[in-house]
Amino acid sequence: MREIFQQDLEQVGDDLVAMARLVREALEGATSALLSPDLELAERVIDGDRAIDRLQEDLEQQCITLLARQQPVATDLRVVVTGLRLSATIERMGDLARHVAEVARGRFPEQAIPEVARPTFEELTSSARAVATDVVDLLEGHDVSLAARVLEDDDRLDALHRDTFRLVLAPSAADHSLTPQEIVDITLLGRYLERFGDHGVAVARRILFLVTGDAVAHTAPAR
Repeated sequence: MREIFQQDLEQVGDDLVAMARLVREALEGATSALLSPDLELAERVIDGDRAIDRLQEDLEQQCITLLARQQPVATDLRVVVTGLRLSATIERMGDLARHVAEVARGRFPEQAIPEVARPTFEELTSSARAVATDVVDLLEGHDVSLAARVLEDDDRLDALHRDTFRLVLAPSAADHSLTPQEIVDITLLGRYLERFGDHGVAVARRILFLVTGDAVAHTAPAR
């Protein structure tokens, strides 16, 4: 019985890694579609979000079943509860990747990102991709030293997010070189990518809790 329980716990971990890999793929596709632009790629990302949702639903059911049937305690309970929370967080990261792809699709064949904002968004997308890779690595290896890297990537995203506000409030926006739609897109896309980083931080903190057992104070990111 114990062996089956351990196999079930390992399956939870494997499914979390699979989810994170799908999210990384979605984020890479969405940001490529945004900067290209690429309609077909954007639509693949949007359609692919259903697979992430299904995995999250399966994981949630797995964790609830383990809690109900096995009544785990101590470390095992921490694994199950952390898995339940991680699945929800990673699913939200997938939603944010889908939102980016939806903006890219909505503006096709035009560029969603105007030239004045392109350097900022090239850095934003690069930093968000780094977070997506960090999350996969964290879930695969539970290397707590990677948590610091996630925080650094998120700090970079936060700084770049502030740059997007400077773009839309700059004289170039006021004198109509940026259209109202471009201002909305810059604002929303900056928010989506910044939130993606916030959720990456939430994953890092939960892995720290899983490995060390120490709760890490944080503010839960919004969807």
